[in-house]
Amino acid sequence: MTELPELDPVIHAQARLRVTVALAGLRPADQITFPRLQQLLEMTAGNLSTHLRKLEDAEYVEITKAYEHRTPVTLVRLTSKGRAAFESYTKALQRLLDAGT
Repeated sequence: MTELPELDPVIHAQARLRVTVALAGLRPADQITFPRLQQLLEMTAGNLSTHLRKLEDAEYVEITKAYEHRTPVTLVRLTSKGRAAFESYTKALQRLLDAGT
């Protein structure tokens, strides 16, 4: 029997997986505003903040605070490390699924 792959625990939590999938759908240099991401994922601000912090600690996302017309804006993007981790995660998940057949 083949050794089963490990899944990245940072990404594997359902909420963080949803965040990562949403961000991976953007072009590498693109960012999304926190409220737009919150709306897209239908998550509370506190819940989204908690999961983004975990992803940020792993250097999978970059959070930028800026101002647009004197209004504070929080922008989120998937880093190249986060994109690579997501690609590895999806490959490991596919190997895991293939091992079950």
